[in-house]
Amino acid sequence: MSQLLPASAAAMTLVAPAPAAETGDPGPLTAEWSGPFGGVPPLDRVKVEHFQPAFAVAMAAYREEIRAIAENPVPPTFANTLAALERAGRMLDRVQAVYGIWSSTLSTPEFRAVEQALEPQLAALRDEVFQNEKLFRRIAAVYEAPDRARLTPEQQRLAWLHFTNFQRAGARLDSAAKARVAAINQRLATLYTSFSQNLLADEENDVTVITNAADLAGLPESFRAAAAAEAQRRGLKDAWVIANTRSSVEPFLSYADHRALREQVWRRFISRGDHPGPRDNKPIIREILRLRAERAKLLGYPTHAHWRLENSMARTPERALELMEKVWPAALARVREEVADMQHIADAAGAGFRIEPWDYRYYAEKVRKAKYDLDEAALKPYLQLESLREAMFWTAEQLFSLRFKPVPDIPVNHPDVRVWEVQDTDGRHVGLFYFDPYARPGKRSGAWMNAYRNQERFEREITPLVSNNSNFLKPAPGQPVLVSWDDARTLFHEFGHALHGLCSDVNYPSLSGTSVARDFVELPSQLHERWLLTPEVLGRFARHYQTGQPMPVELIERVKRASRFNQGFATTEYLASGLLDLKLHLAGEQDLDPAAFEREELARLGMPREIVMRHRLPHFAHIFGDEGYSAGYYSYLWADTLTADAAEAFEAAGWYDRALAARYREHILARGNTLDPAEAYRQFRGRDAGIAALMRDRGFPVPPGAQ
Repeated sequence: MSQLLPASAAAMTLVAPAPAAETGDPGPLTAEWSGPFGGVPPLDRVKVEHFQPAFAVAMAAYREEIRAIAENPVPPTFANTLAALERAGRMLDRVQAVYGIWSSTLSTPEFRAVEQALEPQLAALRDEVFQNEKLFRRIAAVYEAPDRARLTPEQQRLAWLHFTNFQRAGARLDSAAKARVAAINQRLATLYTSFSQNLLADEENDVTVITNAADLAGLPESFRAAAAAEAQRRGLKDAWVIANTRSSVEPFLSYADHRALREQVWRRFISRGDHPGPRDNKPIIREILRLRAERAKLLGYPTHAHWRLENSMARTPERALELMEKVWPAALARVREEVADMQHIADAAGAGFRIEPWDYRYYAEKVRKAKYDLDEAALKPYLQLESLREAMFWTAEQLFSLRFKPVPDIPVNHPDVRVWEVQDTDGRHVGLFYFDPYARPGKRSGAWMNAYRNQERFEREITPLVSNNSNFLKPAPGQPVLVSWDDARTLFHEFGHALHGLCSDVNYPSLSGTSVARDFVELPSQLHERWLLTPEVLGRFARHYQTGQPMPVELIERVKRASRFNQGFATTEYLASGLLDLKLHLAGEQDLDPAAFEREELARLGMPREIVMRHRLPHFAHIFGDEGYSAGYYSYLWADTLTADAAEAFEAAGWYDRALAARYREHILARGNTLDPAEAYRQFRGRDAGIAALMRDRGFPVPPGAQ
């Protein structure tokens, strides 16, 4: 079934007539992908003007496929209904895969206009399918058939998934309610696009320009060179540009001696989407929340949070809140200790001020140096981007016998993108891995994994195409990209998602790869971060960019001893975002002022004055850029309870234990959504995970009686 129809989608009304632009040339977008490896997307031949015509053709084809399934006069069976749905929408999948690449990495002003026009149409099409009564009756007949047990377990899971998705999207509503849900979904699609485009504009345009070299005091030379290269790219001479993205801001806040400039950069970063004028995201948030609450009521749920979490591992927002609230007091207590340590160093240096949010990272580095004799700046010369990429590939080979072979002739959407073929050790083709590491205009900030095509084999073997995307500043010619320890962890994190997609071994595309519960999908990514710290990786790949010498053993040991350092800050900034996300969506139909809610709720939680949320509401794209993590940002912590527990298993067996890695691949990476994720974890670990491993992992006290 087309990727246009995620589990979070809701119901519909007929799409409006297509604009005249959609009668143009669809270019290569609607054609079958040709070339090696089962076909690859023709990214080198796509133009912005192709998208609207291509979607017009693909949506029309999809409508006809859905009509044929829904109006089939033959009684419904798995083959003529559910398998047919899995087969439908292939052209639309191809168009949407390329559209997603442009949206996230090549969002020019021309493309943004197209996006504004298309998103409501795509939302309307989702609703049109989910509100098709004939189609739903056929799905229900298969799901509720007395002989359903004759289906394979995977087929039964697919029947449950389709039935549940349609029911949750409003398939049983009356016509008036369906029409209102459809109108809400189309409006939300427009609001999500506006929110994301406002945020991208702030990140692209609202940068800090430095013209006095003295203001760079404390910053590593590699950072200065990258900032100078960014200034040159923007046509600025004798200047340095601090981009308004996390990969640029966080190193600056960690090392820049100029306190007033740290404050300026910090305020600019936390104010993305939060300022008067046409790019103010607060009115958009207010309307999104109101519409989500109304839709949840129409669908029969108390709140948007209850709707979103129904099929998650947590099941209810109350259980998700309970987990976060168990960890919150320990995180606050650790923050108080961290601030006291930082204030002591600042006072001893005669600073004469209290630690403020723009000081936290800077003085945390000084505490790290004092406590562990570890300066993060001393690590960066050993953390070259290309070496870390090689390290990721090496871990995949050691654990899962996967090998990565460069393939230079695959079409890409930008010259910075490179592609590798992934093979098993016997040379069998597994998939393709695309790597897009550098920031550029039109590319959203952060890091993420994407699947251009999911693995499947219910009709023929189709291998996955996955990508990892980052936002490192491109270096000056001939210079390496040196990354922070946090950025190195993020690389391994996203590669864990990529492995989840590459190791998928299921029949049906709707159940494939990372198409799992939101609070389970972060397990493979968070667990894969742990391999970065293994001596095998650091000893082989953490080599000084000038001397080629490996990271000294004593430095590796200091890194390991400091691995729990600053956990108060990391946990608190994350949990504040997770708690506010759920509390916002549990507020139901209240008309909330986002600024007042954020301020007042953080005060009630006792948020330390020295820390801000990791994602303040006006730039919280996880929950307002789409449905993705809405009422679900808690998922990282839920998955980390599994991660910490799984990590203890690997630590006990040996991080490169082939038998344990094989069990992990079989029960977690390969299974997709073919069974309940809690059962998948039990099959891997032999039991459920409790909170005790999570608290031990973060160096927090384990609550009495915790398992």
